[in-house]
Order: sequence, then structure tokens, then C-alpha cells
Amino acid sequence: MTAVKVPVLATGGVLADLNPKRDGRDLGWRAEARVNALEWVGKHGFPSRKNEDWKYTGLDPILAVPFEAAIAGSGPRVTADLINTASIDLGGPRLVFVNGHFSSEFSRLTGLPSGAVVTTLASILAASPDRLEPFFSHTPGEHAAFAAFNDVFAEDGAFIHIASGTTVEEPIQLVFFSDTEGIPLMSSPRSVIIADSDSRATIVETYAGINNDVYFTNAVTEVVLADSAQIDHYKIQNEPVTAFHLALLDVRQARNSRFSSRSVMLGSSIARHEVRVLLDGVEAEVSLDGIYLPQGEQLHDNTIFIDHVATNCTSHQLYKGVLDGRGHGVFNGQIMVRHGADGTDANQKNKNLILSDRAQVDTRPRLEIYTDDVKCTHGAAVGQMDDEALLYLRTRGIPLEEARGLLVYAFVQEMVDRIELEPLRASLEKLVSTRFGTDAHRAQQ
Repeated sequence: MTAVKVPVLATGGVLADLNPKRDGRDLGWRAEARVNALEWVGKHGFPSRKNEDWKYTGLDPILAVPFEAAIAGSGPRVTADLINTASIDLGGPRLVFVNGHFSSEFSRLTGLPSGAVVTTLASILAASPDRLEPFFSHTPGEHAAFAAFNDVFAEDGAFIHIASGTTVEEPIQLVFFSDTEGIPLMSSPRSVIIADSDSRATIVETYAGINNDVYFTNAVTEVVLADSAQIDHYKIQNEPVTAFHLALLDVRQARNSRFSSRSVMLGSSIARHEVRVLLDGVEAEVSLDGIYLPQGEQLHDNTIFIDHVATNCTSHQLYKGVLDGRGHGVFNGQIMVRHGADGTDANQKNKNLILSDRAQVDTRPRLEIYTDDVKCTHGAAVGQMDDEALLYLRTRGIPLEEARGLLVYAFVQEMVDRIELEPLRASLEKLVSTRFGTDAHRAQQ
């Protein structure tokens, strides 16, 4: 098997000369999947603004950096204190990955019921690789160029399998931390979450890194829910503003399953949180919420696609953005209701608060409906801070910055209150308040 050149993304390092069979372990379907993904990316390249779903997000700053693929064992500056500061300890099982590779030193696998398997992708690839073939051997599409690149480079990540009828009481934490030691690195974590029938679990993903490090996180998380399964998912992206973050959350739901995801986007220079949900079973339900808070020169892109295939399914979306400085926010949401998906109940809302005349937001909620018996709504709003409300607070002796912070917090509080895990909710209240230089959440109490 010969190496397949990828002339895009990197001009040096290991990315341009990757051989999918470089370590002798890639045999059978895994080797073929790597080669197919490499050939596809090499032929099509990565998306530009000419691509409809990328028209608001330019990738030139990422493509200009000669990233190298992160390897296991890197990240010597990482300590337990750094991990604990980056992610609040929720007390349950916790998998920690440094530069995309598992770190047993900082991880904890306790308190799991017998029906729950929480381990690493690398261990499954080594022991039972055929279990993962369905997750890698798909054909890339235009929307999935970076997911295809993840197919190539993914070596590790989380593997979670909740057996039928099993409930995991404690949240399962996945912490992805980056430490480059001055070398621009790309990490490619790949996580697989399988929830069998009537199972239930809560997953919390956190992405963080060392300030001023230049790196690129290209993450894929795949979730498969069987009949009547329930997964509550949280994602906190708080990487340094020198980093880049592109991630795909791909969800497939069977009959009567329930999936919720709440995303908080704080960090990175360019960050894209893409969610794709396939409602393939009758009466499946999905709820997606998100907060994005770009400031400075940050760009935060939320791209959502919900595909209603089965009858009587429900989807709800509420995304809120607060934009300051030259921050740029994107909400690009699409709901597809297929022919025959009668009884669909879908709604989609995007609200934005602009704090600076230099900030920018692009909002594009969309519905495509190919059947008649549906209840679907969508809408978007963009506004500035209410001057009368600000004046009201000022006349009561509240300093300008604190008054602004109170109004911002009031705008996002609805989203924070939807976080059911109390320690996580309290931590995010502090993060949001710190973002705007105020202890607004305390004033609300």
C-alpha cells in the first residue's frame, strides 16, 4: 500500500506524507477506511466559502499553519491541577485525553454499573476492531470533509457502551486537553457512544488547553441510540484563543429515544460546532441548546442539521449568542422533514445580543418540508443592549460595566438554567460572568 498525498491543510510535518500503513497495524477495513478518506480529501480538498454550509466561516487561518499530528505521550506540562481547573470534577467516571490520546494518570473509572463499558477507542481497535467498522467505513460527503480527515488520523478517544436497561447514575466526563510544547499540533479524538434499548446516561465533554498554545482540535463524536434509550449530552469548549476547534456531533436515533445536547462555546480563534441528527425511529425526540460568546477576533460557528425521517418525531433548538469586540457568530440551522414524516413537531430559534458595533452575526434558520401533517416553526432575532434597561440600572448606582454584565447574564440565564447538573451549572455561571467582567450571577441571587 502506498502513501496518499494530501496537498491541503499542511505544508510540512507528518500530515503531507502520511502513509496509512505506517505502523504495520492497519489491516483490513481500517487500512481501507484510511485510504478512502485520504483519497477523498486529496481529491476534493477542504470546504471554502463557496460551499453553502461554510459561506460564513473562512478556513485560511487554519490551512496556513503547518500542523503535525499529535502522538501519544506528548504533553509533559499537563498536571492534575490543570485538568481540574479546566473541567470541574463531577465525581463520576472520567476519561482524560491529552492531545487526543488517553492519559490513565488523570483518568478515573469507578462507580460504573455492570452494564456500562467506558473505555478508550484505542483499546477497542486493538481488541475488537470489528465493533468499530460501521463508524469508519462510511463514504464522506461534502459536509464531512473534516470528519473524513478525522477518519484518517483518529487513534484514540472514548468508547462508551450502555447495555439494555442500564442506567448510569453519575455523569461520564470526557476531558480533552491540549499541550503543544510550542509545536503546532493537530489532535483527532474520535468518540463512540452506543446506548442500547431502555438505557440512560449523561455525557459531559470538555475541551481546553494551555494558554497561547497553537493547535487544532478536529473532533468527532458519534452517538447511536436504540429504542427508548436516553442520552443527555453537554459540551464545554473553552480552548485558548490561539487554538482552532472543529467538531462534529453525529447522532442517530431509533424509536422513542431521547437525546439532548447543551453546548457552551467560549474559546478558540475559529470554532465550529456541527451537529447532525437523524431521527430514524417513530416518536424519537431531540433537544439542542447552545450558547456562543465570541469576542475579540473570535469566530463561533454553529451548524445544525436535523433530519426527520420517521413519523411523530420532535425536535427543539434554541441557540443564543452574545457578541463583543470584533466577534463573529454564525447560526446555520436546517430542519429537513422527509416525505412520509407525518406528525413532525419541530421548532428552531436563534437569538443574538450584539454589544459592539464591530461585532457581526450571520443567522440562517431553514425549514425544508416535504409532507403536510406537520407543526414546524423557526425564527431568528438580532438586537443590541436595551438602553433604557441600562439607564435604569445606572440610576440605581450600578457601575456601567456591572450593569452591562447583569443584562448580558439575564439574556443567557435561560440557557444556563437548562443545565441540570448543579456543579456544572454553577461553574458555567462563573465562566459566563467572568467573560463580561462581572459577578452578575451573584447579583441575581
